[in-house]
Amino acid sequence: MVYGVIFAGGYGKRLKPLTDDIPKVMLEIKRGYTILDRQLLDFKYSGIDEVYLLVGYKWRVIRERYGYTWEGLKLNYLVEKRPMGTLWALRNCSMYLDDDAIVRNGDTVSDFNLKRMMRMARDKEYGAIIALTRMKSPYAIVETEGERITGFNEKPYLNYYINAGIYYLKKHVYKYLEADYSGKEIERTFFPEIVSRGLVGAYFEDVGWFPVDNFKDLEELRKEYKNRRDRNFGYIKRVDVGYEIFIKALFDARLNIKGRARIMEGRGIINEMNYNKGDIIDVDGRSIIMALENTVMIIS
Repeated sequence: MVYGVIFAGGYGKRLKPLTDDIPKVMLEIKRGYTILDRQLLDFKYSGIDEVYLLVGYKWRVIRERYGYTWEGLKLNYLVEKRPMGTLWALRNCSMYLDDDAIVRNGDTVSDFNLKRMMRMARDKEYGAIIALTRMKSPYAIVETEGERITGFNEKPYLNYYINAGIYYLKKHVYKYLEADYSGKEIERTFFPEIVSRGLVGAYFEDVGWFPVDNFKDLEELRKEYKNRRDRNFGYIKRVDVGYEIFIKALFDARLNIKGRARIMEGRGIINEMNYNKGDIIDVDGRSIIMALENTVMIIS
């Protein structure tokens, strides 16, 4: 069994007055759909059925919405009466865990494939896995040859990886949470300690990753979700030429969209036929897709 754990006690100070009466995780991505909705559903679709919410600020608002069972998930609330930091919160939570856990920050929305991350963790000897992603440049990149401008690359991925705030922890590393650290945050205490012991591996994915730290971040996230619907396999998003479909590896999708599909990324099986990046396939509105790699397709 793998538990889900979410740091859900954030004040969202840079998002006031929106967070005057609710914690940050309760901000809506779109009408009726919160950051925490998305994170909990990620766990559910990946096969996790019990989640610990590490809460504090306005935590009763969370309990009022979700209760102790939600969408088939069992929810547990561990309450901080005053801010103690992520190290204390996770140390306290570890006392309730008798197996591995996926731990995630409560202020990001992402398309990470948790099912594949869990499979990697089972197959490797690392005690912990940290999800890494590449950020997109906030600006278009200008391509040059000498003084000549040769083109523009609109907000490309940058060539370095950052911590995405999602961690797979095996139960035998929980003991390192008990060390006598001077700091309060796991990124400056627990993780440097287990990294120094060679216990930490990396899980790489270049997928949508949206931190929510300020109004600009929230605006960008809501813009992404304006024409997007999350599904158990990924998402369907309305675009100018039709629909963009994202299907995570190891997931199956049943699509009732008819048209011509261009495979932008990934490989898999669609209606018992193999597909690869660059293929163009006619879909009849009753398509069954098995993604062997994370797949992006445009259906027009």
